[in-house]
Amino acid sequence: MIALATLLALQPSAASAQGSPQAADEAFTRLGADSFSDTNRAIEILIANAHPQAAIIIEALADGRLLAGGGAVVVKTKDGKLLDARTGAALASEPPGLGAVRLNNGVRRNIQAALGGLGLLNPDAGKRIAAAEAVFKSRDVSVLPVLETAIGKETDTRAKAALRQAQAAILIAKADAPPFDRLAAVDVLRERGDQDALATLRSLPGDATSALKDAQARAITDIEGKLALWRTAQNLWYGLSLGSVLLLAAIGLAITFGVMGVINMAHGEMVMLGAYTTFIVQEVIRTRFPGLFDYSLAIALPLAFLVAALVGIAIERGVIRFLYGRPLETLLATWGISLILQQAVRTAFGPTNREVGAPAFMSGAFDLGGLAITWNRLWIIVFAALVFGALLAILKLTPIGLQMRAVTQNRRMASAMGIRTGRVDALTFGLGSGVAGLAGVALSQIDNVSPNLGQSYIIDSFMVVVFGGVGNLWGTLVGAMTLGIANKLLEPYAGAVLGKIALLVFIILFIQKRPRGLFAQKGRAVEA
Repeated sequence: MIALATLLALQPSAASAQGSPQAADEAFTRLGADSFSDTNRAIEILIANAHPQAAIIIEALADGRLLAGGGAVVVKTKDGKLLDARTGAALASEPPGLGAVRLNNGVRRNIQAALGGLGLLNPDAGKRIAAAEAVFKSRDVSVLPVLETAIGKETDTRAKAALRQAQAAILIAKADAPPFDRLAAVDVLRERGDQDALATLRSLPGDATSALKDAQARAITDIEGKLALWRTAQNLWYGLSLGSVLLLAAIGLAITFGVMGVINMAHGEMVMLGAYTTFIVQEVIRTRFPGLFDYSLAIALPLAFLVAALVGIAIERGVIRFLYGRPLETLLATWGISLILQQAVRTAFGPTNREVGAPAFMSGAFDLGGLAITWNRLWIIVFAALVFGALLAILKLTPIGLQMRAVTQNRRMASAMGIRTGRVDALTFGLGSGVAGLAGVALSQIDNVSPNLGQSYIIDSFMVVVFGGVGNLWGTLVGAMTLGIANKLLEPYAGAVLGKIALLVFIILFIQKRPRGLFAQKGRAVEA
C-alpha cells in the first residue's frame, strides 16, 4: 500500500509537487490520534502528497523521535532540539502534553517500506544504490511498483543496475510474476554473480517451472565457478600481502646473514623496536600535535630506522665482533640479547599490547571486482617494493654497497685490497637492523605491538632467507613471495597449522637438494 502511494508521488502533477494543505492537515491530525491505523494512513498521505518534511518525519517516527500532543506534532532532533513537523522550523519552547507516537510491528513494516521508497528517489546516486541494496536483501514485494518507476527514471548506470538487481530479487520469488520476467530475473542475478545473488537463486520457490529451474541451475553453476575464481584471486592477493610482510621482516636478515654469516636471533627485536618507536611518535603527536597524526608514519620511519640501526651497531661492536667464526656462540649470544631487549621493553612499556593508529589514507578498504582490498595492506606492498628498490640501489650504486658485495664474495681478498672489513660489518649490521626497524613501522599497522612482536616473524624470516639464497636480495624477494602465496593457497585446504607444517617439510626437503637456496651466492660461510 505504501509503495502504491509512493508511485503516485512519482507522477508529474503540480498538485503532488506542491502537496495538498488539506491532506497534510489530515496526516498531522492522524499522527496525533495515537492510533496505529491512523499512523499508517498518515504515512501514506505524507508520501502521496510529496510533503517536503516526509523523510524527516518518517525517520523520526522510526527512531521514536516523533512527538505529538495537544494538536502539535514535533520532531526531536538527535541533539535534542525541537522542530515543527509541518515546517521544520525550530520551536522556542516545548508544547504541553507531548508524547512519542506509538509503533507496532505493522507500523514499523510500513515505515521501512516508506523509507525504502524514499531512498530510491533520493537525489544522491549513492543513496539510491544503498536503498536498492536494502530492497535486494528485504525482497519487499510492496516496493516493486516504486522500483519499476525508479528504473524508468534512472540515468546513473550503477544505480540502474542496482535497481534492476533489487527488482530481480523480488520477481524471482513472486509466484504470480510472468514466467518471462522471472527468467529475465535469473539472468540479472547471474550477471551480479556474488554470494547474495547465489543465495537468492537458491531460495527459488518450489512452484517454479522446469524452464525456470533449468535456468536457475545454470546460473548457480556459473556463479559458483566465478566465485571460485575470485576466491583463488583473493587468496593470491592475501599471499602477495603476506609475502610483502615476510620480505620486510627478512630482507634485513638477508643482508647481515649474507655478509657476516651471523645467525642473528635478535633480528625480530629490531622489528619490535621499530614498532615501539612508531607507538612513541604517535603518543607524542596525540598529546602535543594532534593535527599531524596523518603524518605520524612518515615521521616514525626515519626515527625507527635510526633507533634500530644504532642498537644493531651497538650489538655488533659490543658482542658479535668477538664471536666471528664461532656460530654456536653467536647464536646463543644473540638469543640472549633478544631476551634482554624483550624484557627491557616489557619493563618500560608493560606486557600488554599497545595501540598504534592508522592514518586516514591507510584506513578502510575497497572492492576491485570480487576482491576486497584493504588500504593498509596495499600500502605495505608498495612500501616493501620501495624498501627493496632502495636496498638494491644502495648495494649497486654506492661505495658502501660495493664494499659489502666485495666482503660477501671474498672477505680475505677484500681485506687485502684495503677494505676495512670490521667497519663494513658494523655498517652492514646497522643497515640490516635499520631495515628491520622500518619493517616494524609497517607491521604496527597490521599486528599487535607487544614485546613478543618480533618472535612471530623470526622463524619465517630465516625460512625465507634460506629458501631464497643467503645474501641474495632477489632470492629473498622470490622466497618471500613464494612462501607467502603458497601458505595462503594451502590454508583453505589444509588449515593454517598444517599448511605451515607442509611448507616447513617442503623447505627441509628443498635444502637437501639445494643447500644454498634458489639463488646461491658465495659468502664467508660458504668459504669456511
